[in-house]
Amino acid sequence: MIVTTAEKPDAALVVYARRLADELGCRFAERRRETLAGLARKFPEAAHGILIAGPQGLRYAADGAEPLFYHPSMALIRVKRLLEGGHDALVDATGVRTGDAIVDCTAGLGADALVLSYAAGAAGSVTAVEASRILYVIVREGLRAYASGLSELDEAMRRVKMEYGEHLRALRAMPDRSADIVYFDPMFAKPVPGSASLRPLRAHAEDRSLAVEAIGEARRVARRIVVLKDHKTSGEFERHGFRRVRTSYSAVDYGVIEIQ
Repeated sequence: MIVTTAEKPDAALVVYARRLADELGCRFAERRRETLAGLARKFPEAAHGILIAGPQGLRYAADGAEPLFYHPSMALIRVKRLLEGGHDALVDATGVRTGDAIVDCTAGLGADALVLSYAAGAAGSVTAVEASRILYVIVREGLRAYASGLSELDEAMRRVKMEYGEHLRALRAMPDRSADIVYFDPMFAKPVPGSASLRPLRAHAEDRSLAVEAIGEARRVARRIVVLKDHKTSGEFERHGFRRVRTSYSAVDYGVIEIQ
């Protein structure tokens, strides 16, 4: 992989891109007048992807896949619905309360972490764990800088703490009963029809089944509840002992393990 900038960058953007290249342990390639295709021809490392730092945030292009970038996506609509007094399936399933400490074990593009952060409020906390290094960096930087124009959403973004790593290892490092809610949303083996916003994510997200050990660690860490979101036909609810709390015409179900 290489890191470069958008065309005609200012000095601050170049410094920022160089810092990201250092963090990721890869080459920084000056853009000058080069096209992305030109950079790909010039640097063999670009075959593994190009991370572009621009005024509007980070964009990642690789292998002809759809570009990956941060956007709150459906989280914006979901938070607006909550602001208007409506309901959200995840908020209902988790029973999140003001001030809750939450661990999102499978952050992805951070939409669920953002909704949970809004629901938990300024007194709450959300730690979002992501195993893909490139996803982690793009979402971390997006949460820090994205401006939606909705103050409640922007404040919720800034409160999410991204953590890079595999969720089982992250959970093992957490003390007993240190979070109110532990949440899993693994990448579905069967894509949900209509989820166009998730297509770029599938090429980068971890797609392994949840390990029994991860559920055991989640039960140890959670004070109140462990929640799983998955395709309703996946069999993961039964395999791990989750009680389904939401099933509908949607392809997605939620299950819970309540901590006694």
